[in-house]
Amino acid sequence: MSEPKSKNIHWHGAEVTTDQRERTLGQKGAVLWFTGLSGSGKSTISRRVESKLLQAGVTAYSLDGDNVRHELNKDLGFSPADRTENIRRIGAVAQLFMDSGLLTCAAFISPYKAGRDAVRTLLPEGRFIEIHVATSLAECEVRDPKGLYKKARSGEIPSFTGISAPYEAPENPEMVIDTAGRSVDECADMVVAYLAEHKLINIS
Repeated sequence: MSEPKSKNIHWHGAEVTTDQRERTLGQKGAVLWFTGLSGSGKSTISRRVESKLLQAGVTAYSLDGDNVRHELNKDLGFSPADRTENIRRIGAVAQLFMDSGLLTCAAFISPYKAGRDAVRTLLPEGRFIEIHVATSLAECEVRDPKGLYKKARSGEIPSFTGISAPYEAPENPEMVIDTAGRSVDECADMVVAYLAEHKLINIS
């Protein structure tokens, strides 16, 4: 990560530690990073995981790619440099959420391995859970919920991931979810089970 432009700023530590926050909440802070092609089901699964966790008494929050670009990252486009900066900013936000003890469900295409790896380095070991929503390009095009693939194929959208821009699939993600033949609830339950198995949450 690059250094801040200003040299007259200093990091201020808190009186409350991450461990204290986690003990109060009864959970571990972590970032569930859902990555995959547009239309793969990332956001849908992320929001369902958030809902299931809250119903179980676990504090969680879902960050969605489109929503973040409405305000925090509305100055960014979809060039390689802007995509990298988009993920850098989200990684910084996710790190703060993790430090607060929240489970953050981050749903972003995040097409570049280097960008995802950079976010991983911000977090303690075991607190970045990379989840590859491995829906095939063909299936994503069939779904095309926003009509983006059709526009990309016709040339209306340049630099579209999977069509005219690359997607670097994770090599060793913590989880791979193939949505074929699985409902949203089944996919979300896989994630919740992972969290319980790795003792990030304690639910009955």
